[in-house]
Amino acid sequence: MTENPLDDPFYYLNNFMQVLDWLEHRYGDVLSVEEQGFVQDFRRQPRESRALLVRMVMRKGVHFRAGKLSYLEIGDIARAAEPLLAAGWIDEHSPLPIEELFDVLLKAEILQCFGTVIEQPKGKKSDWLPSLSEQLCDAQSFSQWCPQLDDRLFTLTIMGLCDRLRLMFFGNLYQDWSEFVLADLGIFTYEKVEFCAESRGLRCREDVDACVFLHQCQQRFEAGEAVADIVEQINALELSNPWLQRRRGKLLFQIGQHCERLADFSTALTIYRDCAYPGARVRLIRVLERCGEYQLAMDLATHAEQTPESAAEHQHLLRVLPRLRRKLGGPAMKRPAPRDMQRLDLQLPRVDPALSVEYYVQAHLAQDSAPVHYVENSLINSLFGLLCWPAIFAPLPGAFFHPFQRGPVDLLNEDFHARRAGLFEACLAELDDGRYVQTLRERYVAKWGVQSPFVFWGALSQELLDQALDCLPPEHLKHWFNRLLMDIKANRAGMPDLIQFWPQDKTYRMIEVKGPGDRLQDNQLRWLEFCHEHQMPIAVCYVQWSEQSA
Repeated sequence: MTENPLDDPFYYLNNFMQVLDWLEHRYGDVLSVEEQGFVQDFRRQPRESRALLVRMVMRKGVHFRAGKLSYLEIGDIARAAEPLLAAGWIDEHSPLPIEELFDVLLKAEILQCFGTVIEQPKGKKSDWLPSLSEQLCDAQSFSQWCPQLDDRLFTLTIMGLCDRLRLMFFGNLYQDWSEFVLADLGIFTYEKVEFCAESRGLRCREDVDACVFLHQCQQRFEAGEAVADIVEQINALELSNPWLQRRRGKLLFQIGQHCERLADFSTALTIYRDCAYPGARVRLIRVLERCGEYQLAMDLATHAEQTPESAAEHQHLLRVLPRLRRKLGGPAMKRPAPRDMQRLDLQLPRVDPALSVEYYVQAHLAQDSAPVHYVENSLINSLFGLLCWPAIFAPLPGAFFHPFQRGPVDLLNEDFHARRAGLFEACLAELDDGRYVQTLRERYVAKWGVQSPFVFWGALSQELLDQALDCLPPEHLKHWFNRLLMDIKANRAGMPDLIQFWPQDKTYRMIEVKGPGDRLQDNQLRWLEFCHEHQMPIAVCYVQWSEQSA
């Protein structure tokens, strides 16, 4: 029987040591002198001291009251803290502004320490802070602020260093140390991928510093700082790492959208002109139009029409070009007539407003011989993810950086399919000779619960899988899967809400549901058009609520 890592009371320390070992092995040439020194010195500390430091690192904030640090496996906190104080990794004399002090004090303690200058002692902590901030504006250590309290305050001084280590391990700063615990508990299970020497998101020290800088720029932007300085500094950053270039492009695109919403079109234009992130060209055309630069917008849209970056961009251009031509005084462009679609019109009683319109249609259409499932994007994505599992999780350079990834880092990159073309071809070939049925059944069992960017385990029941394999023709599956690979970001959404199976006849029908006042979205229209093009049975169901539900 396999031992549970969480049975060891120092499980969190073991996880942290695992990260340090990983970084030394894979990023030894990237670690700074300071980081290398920390790793070496950390191993020499007593176990209880190492455990206390890791406990602090994994908690929120950098200030910790000694009296509130209580861990059975560590024991005497004061004794465990001494080596950390000597190493300078924590400090009990750090100056605190009154605002940070308030975060670590209880209301009664604030009254005890500052009662003589608080005018309304029955008020709230938040009521006292503005007045005290004006009176007590100089930062002091905890012991200077609160000599009445029999306690110590430890301030973590190496959080920045530990964040950099976390960044190198995960390749991002939104994943944290809890990933280990979630994996140990079995809440999340990840595919085991072999890591080659080139599987590093951050290849050199400059990459680490640049990634930290981009994260700081993101935080400054979200905090509401003026975007002009942020954009200038981001653009001045020299990057040779394609992964970081894409992250920079995404951040600039987000800032550009923000400027659009504020009607700061001048800044938005400047950003979009130099931004290679997908969607930036369409936004540039839109902003040029809003600024009255119709000819510039027309020229760019005409060029984009020749080589659209995606089906979504092409669809957008079909709407923009006639409008721009009209504004420039040119002849009207005839828009292609929308394709006729099978339409279902239902009038249903709405017994419970909390239930979705899809639920009512599902219940109305379902029969014992023709079950209906609410699948939306889950079914086709899941079948694709299971069949193409070996290609998706192939250990290509730059795809996987650490053991806690639910998918490859380059999943949404333009060359994702091209880099794995042979692998995907081999997977999809199983649809031609019937092997896919056994593969999907076996992989459903073998990979159950393993994190995937495509498989919706909570939605893909054994019953749904069996009915799908019985009723969905392999040629239809192949069309869907190839379309996904054309543009994963755009095409893995917008699929019809419901699917109805007729197991005896081995047929099916997909149904897009629209409630009162609802209309088809762009990605839904593209999927409907695609299904009609390949003669797949699909219908749009429009629902009105009957009077008896009023």
